[in-house]
Amino acid sequence: MPEIKVALPKYLQIAGHIRDQILRGDLQPGDEVDSERKIAESWKVARPTATRALETLRREGLLESQQGSGTRVRDVRAHRRASHRYHRYRAQGAQYAPDESMEILGVGIVDAPDHVAEALSLARPAQAMSRRRLISREGTGPVEIATSWWPVALSEQAPRLLDPTSLGGIGSVRYVESTTGRTASYARDRVSARLATSQEAELLHLEAVPAAVLAYRHTVYDSADQILEYAESIYPPDVWSIEQEYPIEG
Repeated sequence: MPEIKVALPKYLQIAGHIRDQILRGDLQPGDEVDSERKIAESWKVARPTATRALETLRREGLLESQQGSGTRVRDVRAHRRASHRYHRYRAQGAQYAPDESMEILGVGIVDAPDHVAEALSLARPAQAMSRRRLISREGTGPVEIATSWWPVALSEQAPRLLDPTSLGGIGSVRYVESTTGRTASYARDRVSARLATSQEAELLHLEAVPAAVLAYRHTVYDSADQILEYAESIYPPDVWSIEQEYPIEG
């Protein structure tokens, strides 16, 4: 019999909120997080609940506490997924964190790989608009190769997708929303590991070749369940991080 899902306990919801702030770069390594007292006041929970939330993040290695200096963010090597950037744009008005930079590697109308044509429901052989970026992190170097694809017909409504300059920090999904009137409603990610191509290894500064990379295939749907954007992000092996928390029901 179908049932409504059970919500996570309050302390895990608080921990999840702070974890997202860390992973998307709103809280940087060395930043002090709110005290247990402030968390309890802000979330309107009991002090032990706030204590348990912070302890959860300490066990995960995201936070560390030092006598007299409060609880601070550790230097965590983890990649930022599309969901972190969407949430960051909603909260901060910019999708990239202060420690990130973006370089556009290329834009244009290209022959669509089979998996791209299938994702965009294009008859093969097909062409698609492509926009490829290299994202780097201060002190780490290149951490992601991100490539987005759209049907060529969208170029009339969203011509800046073919402009090899920044979209001003809003991101391609928000730009397409603004030019088409469509609204991103949900997204689906498919994750796999594979060997890096020679070009990917060079861009990500991978010294050991062959090297495994993490591939995120990311599909964004609008409110009518139509694809708004299809994208693939490639991450080097030393910044993998896939975490999910969920209740285990009896």
